Amino acid sequence: MKPTHILFFLGLIFSTLASAQVFDIPYKDDAPTKTLLIPTQNAKAVVLLFPGGGGMLHLQEDGSSTNFHTFVRSQNLWAQYGIDAVLVDTPYDLGGGMRNSRSIRDHQQRILNVVRYYKEKFNLPVWIFGHSMGTVSVTEFVNGGKEQVALISGVIVAGTYRSASVDSDVSVPVMGIHHVEDGCANTPFSASEDIIKSRPSKSPSQFIAMEGGSSEGDVCGSKAYHGFNQKEPEFIKAAAQFILKN
Repeated sequence: MKPTHILFFLGLIFSTLASAQVFDIPYKDDAPTKTLLIPTQNAKAVVLLFPGGGGMLHLQEDGSSTNFHTFVRSQNLWAQYGIDAVLVDTPYDLGGGMRNSRSIRDHQQRILNVVRYYKEKFNLPVWIFGHSMGTVSVTEFVNGGKEQVALISGVIVAGTYRSASVDSDVSVPVMGIHHVEDGCANTPFSASEDIIKSRPSKSPSQFIAMEGGSSEGDVCGSKAYHGFNQKEPEFIKAAAQFILKN
């Protein structure tokens, strides 16, 4: 990424830190689940953001993060659409590939606690949005039963991991986004596309194929096409519009 782009994104992130707020969601006697709320006035919805990789954002008390994930770079773009954004961290590395821990009870209970916290806090529609390995987190959650699904208004997956799927009896709106040049072997274009193709006809769904931007370094990294590098405004706009119309 060019120095000017880095400065631009850092400026966007730092400009939100004054209004952003960290909330620790308790979890039994273990470390809490740290979250960062980026609020907006008169919000119409809340979107919970689950990053890929090991899932660790290392959120600090001032809201800063050393992680350059797609969701971190674009965290302040939601406000213009009247949507509160929440970065969801994890106190432990969730792993990757088939060795990930995103389907285990501990992680799923943490997600449930976060969903309940923000649902009770704002009484707004709550959406869950996963990128890459984060798509396993959110799809496992919606497949976890009607009581969990009843707490959310919809789910979005992007750069979907190949094993992620949404059960046919899940009726909430589902959106899939994928970059046509995503070169990561574990996140083929078909992974996002197939989730949307398999949705029941009466269930709201949409698939967006994105092009352009730039790719640097690891093809599975956040600075690659996989991470929608330099496509952040379009990426968030597509997701926000789907949220607002459903």
